Formats: sequence, C-alpha cells, structure tokens
Amino acid sequence: MNPQSMPLRLLYAAPALACAGLLGFGYYLQYFDNQDPCPLCLVQRGFYYGVIVVFVIAALHGPKRIGNAVYCAIAAVLALGGFGVAARQVWLQHLPIDQVPACGPDLFFMMENFPLRRLLEKLFLGSGQCAEVNWRFLGFSIAEWSLACFAGLALYALWLGFRRR
Repeated sequence: MNPQSMPLRLLYAAPALACAGLLGFGYYLQYFDNQDPCPLCLVQRGFYYGVIVVFVIAALHGPKRIGNAVYCAIAAVLALGGFGVAARQVWLQHLPIDQVPACGPDLFFMMENFPLRRLLEKLFLGSGQCAEVNWRFLGFSIAEWSLACFAGLALYALWLGFRRR
C-alpha cells in the first residue's frame, strides 16, 4: 500500500464511519427508546447506507483523480437525495395540524400489498406518522438533524472531489 494514499483513504473512511454512527444511533432509538421509524426515516436510512457503501469502496480502492471524482459525485448525489427526503420530513413536521396528511399503512403492509410504483410513491411522500416529533436534541428533531447531516455529507463529498492534492 502506498503510504501517501493512506491519508486519502482515511478521508473516505471518515464519512462512512460517521454514517455508521448515525445509523447506529437510529437503531438505538428504535430498539431501546421505542422510536419506530416512519417511512421517510427508512428511506433516509437507505441513503445513509448508500453513502457508506460508496465511501467504503473508495477507501478500499484508493482511487486516483478520475476515480475520486466519480466516487465523490456518487456520494454527493446520494447525500443530496437524503437531504431531499429529510427536507420533506421537516416540511411535514412544520405543517399546521389540520394540514398534516393522514397516517397510512405501515411499510410491511405496503410491501406485501402495493405494486412497486405505488410503494415508492408512498415512501417518498410520507404520511402523518412522518410529521410526528417524539424526540428532540438541542431543540431539533431527528429529521432536522438528519437534514443537517446530509447537507454536511454532500458538502464534504464535493470538497473531497474538488480539493487539490
């Protein structure tokens, strides 16, 4: 292994570890604090997993200039996708009570009974369950923290992709 590629590999590993930590905390809240994830939370988890996969592969590969740009572009797109989903959830959480959509069926029911197109539509639109806020830290909901984390991941991926070596 080239010793000069080691710091770059660590720059790829850092956001993967950060996402793993965020997912770990999400699972802690789900299984030990009884905070069941809503459909939009589950979609955000998918985007976090996508970012992890891209950065882990990049860390293992240790790409040169073109590979670096490709990995960072994919990671930025995934982070921006997660940002969009988190933004939708934050928007739902700030709606007046009378405008919050009704709660829909749970994910497992939808997976068993809905065609894929309708399942994806329901997942990305969210439901009344996505507007509930049962946990806050420093005044921000999980969705608001996730929004900030996805923004940070996207900016980090862009910085890493455009930085000079």
